[in-house]
This record gives sequence, C-alpha cells and structure tokens, in this order.
Amino acid sequence: MINLKGNPFYLSENDIQWVMETKESLSLEEKLQQLFFPIGYSANEDYLKYEILGRGPGGMMFRAGNKAEILSAYSYLQKNAKVPMFLSANLEAGGDGLIVEGTAFGKQMQVAATGNPQEAYRLGLISCREARAVGGNYAFAPVVDIDMNYHNPITNVRTYGSDKEMVKRCGLEYMRAAKECELAVSIKHFPGDGVDETDQHILTSVNSLSCEEWDETFGDVYKTLIDAGALTTMIGHIAMPAYQKRFNPEHPNKLMPASLSPELLQNLLREQLGFNGMIITDASPMVGFLCAMDREKSVPYCIEAGCDMILFNKEYDEDLAFMKKGYETGILSEERLDEALTRILATKAAMKLHTKRENGTLIPKEEDMNIIGCDEHLQWAKECADKSVTLVKDTQNLLPINPQKHKRVLYEIMGECESESRVTKRFFEKMEAEGFEMIPYEKEYFDFSKPMKFESVTEFRDKYDLVIYIGNVENASNKTTNRLNWHAPYGAGNNIPWFVDVVPTMFISLQNPYHLLDVPMVKTYINAYSNHDAVIDAVVDKILGKSEFKGVSPVDPFCGKEYLAY
Repeated sequence: MINLKGNPFYLSENDIQWVMETKESLSLEEKLQQLFFPIGYSANEDYLKYEILGRGPGGMMFRAGNKAEILSAYSYLQKNAKVPMFLSANLEAGGDGLIVEGTAFGKQMQVAATGNPQEAYRLGLISCREARAVGGNYAFAPVVDIDMNYHNPITNVRTYGSDKEMVKRCGLEYMRAAKECELAVSIKHFPGDGVDETDQHILTSVNSLSCEEWDETFGDVYKTLIDAGALTTMIGHIAMPAYQKRFNPEHPNKLMPASLSPELLQNLLREQLGFNGMIITDASPMVGFLCAMDREKSVPYCIEAGCDMILFNKEYDEDLAFMKKGYETGILSEERLDEALTRILATKAAMKLHTKRENGTLIPKEEDMNIIGCDEHLQWAKECADKSVTLVKDTQNLLPINPQKHKRVLYEIMGECESESRVTKRFFEKMEAEGFEMIPYEKEYFDFSKPMKFESVTEFRDKYDLVIYIGNVENASNKTTNRLNWHAPYGAGNNIPWFVDVVPTMFISLQNPYHLLDVPMVKTYINAYSNHDAVIDAVVDKILGKSEFKGVSPVDPFCGKEYLAY
C-alpha cells in the first residue's frame, strides 16, 4: 500500500483527491505516457507541441541553455500539458546545470573540501533558486555516491568524497535548501556508485560490497536521506550481487542492474529502507541498462520490477510502443502501472504543482530571473573557492612563488574539454598581471625516421624558472579512465615532468583529486576540485601567498600509496 499521507508525500485530503481524479481522467495511453521522462533538444514551440506534449510525458529534462529560452520552453509546457510536468536538470554544481548564465558554485567535492556542510546548503540554494527562476522544479541531485575507488572514472569530484558522514551531512543540507525552494530532489545513484572502476554509461557496473558493508555505508546514507523526506530516488544501472543473492538465492549469475532488479527495488529500497517515494531510472540509453535484456522487454519490465519512471529514450516512439506491448502481454501488470502512476502524481501533488497551476504561480515571472548569477550567489561561490583549495604537499618548500624568483614560467593545461581555452585564458591573464612571463608548452613533433633531437638538461634549466601544470581532466560519461596522458616520445618530451630536480615544478588539479598517481615525482601538488573562474582566481592568490590554503581533502589524494606523499 502507498501511504500518501506519510513520508515523503504528506498529502492532504484535497491533494489525494486531485491524485485520484487525475488518475481516473487519463486514458490507458495517457497513463503509459506519464511513465516517460524524455530529454528536450529545442525551445521551438512546434517541437514542444508535437515532439514532447504530443507524447504526453510525465516530465522532461533540458540540457543547459539560455535562460530566456528555458523559461519560454518551460512556460509553454506547463501552460499546455494536461498534467503539470516535472522539469528537471542536473543541479549538482550550481545554477549552470540548467542555465548557461547560471552561477557555477562548485563541484560537490569542492564543497566537501571546505569541511562545512553549510556550503552544501548554499550549493542547493543557488542551484534550486536559479532553476526555479526559469520554471525548473526537480533537481537530479544530490549525488550521494561514496568515492571509494580512486580509479572510478565517473564519480570523483561529483561526490562529497569518501567519508560517508560528510556525504550524509552534505546530502541533508542540499535537501534542506531544495525543500525551501520547493524543488524535488533525486538522491542518486542507488544502490551506490564509486565502488568499482567502471562506468554504467558503457557497461553494467558493480557495487561489490557485502550486505554488511553496504548497510554501514551506502545503506546508512540512503536511510538517513529517506527518513529526512527525499521525494525521489534515481536508480543506477549498477548491480549489487550480495543483496540480489540474499533476497533471491536463485538469482542468475548474470549482472542485473538495479534498474531491472526487484530484489534491489522492492526488497531493499522499498521494504528494508522504507522508501515510499517515487523511483526513477538513470538514463535508460546507457549500456548498463541496454545490455541487460532486450529493450522490448526491459522498458516495461523496469516498471514492473519497481521503477515508476524511465529516464530518456533510445527511440521515443519505439519505447512507447514497447511499453504498450508490454502492458498488453502482461510484462507490465495493471497493479504496477497503477502504483507507478499514483506515485508520479503524488510526487507532483507533494510539490504543489496542481495548486500552483490553479493560483497562477506555476510559471515564473520574467523578473524572477534577476536572481540568476546575482551578486550574492557569485560572492558565495568566491567564498567556497577560497575555503576549498587544498595544498596536498609542498615538500620542496616552493610556495609562495613570486615573479622576482620565478619569472619565466613554462605552463601546460592538461585535459581535452570545452572549457580548456577559458581556463588557459583566465590563468594566463591572472599570472601575467602579477608580473610572470608565461610560456605555453608547445607540442613537440618528431620525425621518427631521423635521429631525435631533445632539449638538453642545461638548455631547459637556462630557459625556465618554474614549471606549472594545470590538470583540467574532467570526469565524464563514456570514459574508462580519468588519467593523465603525455605527448612524450620515450618519456623524453618536455611536457612530462622528468625535470622536477632541474626546475621547480608544481601541479594544480582543477578536476581530479587523484592525479598524484601519475605525477608522483612532483613535490608541490594542489587540488581545487572545480575549474570555474572563482576557483582559478583563488588558486592564483594562494600560490602567490596572498591567501592561505584552507581546504581539507575529502578523499585520500595519495591513493593509499605512502610514497606519493614525499
């Protein structure tokens, strides 16, 4: 039975009446359509009318876009949808998760590096205030994964670190802020990512903890946030063999993601943890979902197994057809369809979407957008940056640097990402303004048919006073690793730090706290966790001695290897 008056819904009699009347007003086809949560690609009204509303989804997510376009699109959807819609975004690091003009506050690990969960409250407040200003009402956040494996390519700085208590406290603070902004949260990625070294985007990943280990870590985090009123949980395409076998001794040895596992959805999440709210899958085009079974079966079966909504589509019309066929053939039962639809509508009622539509407050006013990127939010971002930048080691006593002693600086920005040119420009201009002569690394090209000519040690020492690496290797989906790569034939090229005892060398990581694994020879190493402008400014101030280092690492930057500390 679904308790609509209890946690997390707390619905009134009038709210419950709306849920039941709305459910009765929907045709079978409309009920099946409400199970879907597609991604939107355009703010064009014809696209929204025919490609989105014409298929009647329960919600939709846009990638980050212009604030005026997002407001226009979301307003059109809410004005014309038969049932008010969930309008979501990955609000993990600031308002820029939905709006290109939004405030980049900081990755979750940056927040944790301040040592103050109150910064997670600010992160939630900025993210949700700015999303609400354009009509967003649903945060695909906070990430409550525990970063247990430094080889994991997808969790990393998206998490609050490896300490479950910090993860739990920051998750609660983000939820508190979201509730004040009247946004739903989606705690993710159940049953927990960050244990293995793989990415569910490209295979079914595995949480390999024993039941007892899970209870003490991820289980404790999820139970705490569930009891605190999390409205929804996002399910990863992550297997957890220990609990799948405990609840079902006949469970096949094939890896089955949680998104298709009644053992993890019904037995663990619903019954053992007592979660009464809405369950949504992570993106269903991920290979971790696709490879588990034929999609014609998996689309309806994920609802039958215990999910209430399916996120994104491989081919939208085909998925709708698969869901309908699954209902007609009995893969999806009438009972589970009714339960899923009830929870979808109850979540919308808990968010007061129906009453906001009635009183005219569902759609924001244009002036509400004034809060996006406002001075207060930008100041908070600067304060978080100042508190989070972490000096991991300086065994050569290099810091602080100055242009009198370290005038000629060879520098390289490591990492292929869209923000690289912005990072380079910001760092270069800040350092040049302080009087340094900034010399960018130029990629060396060699003719392997001829004898190689490498710069001598003496030549290198005479040309440079300091070498600075900026690690901007961003963790992202569809990657098998998040490591440093070098353009260095036989290891002798000048972009690989063979010269640490010839010229003082520093490594500053903006995205990955574990780069010491690849540069153990570097004696001065800094973690900053995010690459936005406020962080770059804070880093420069600190290496110049204008500001002290205040951050405390939320993970072990030495990766359990004692020699990395020297």
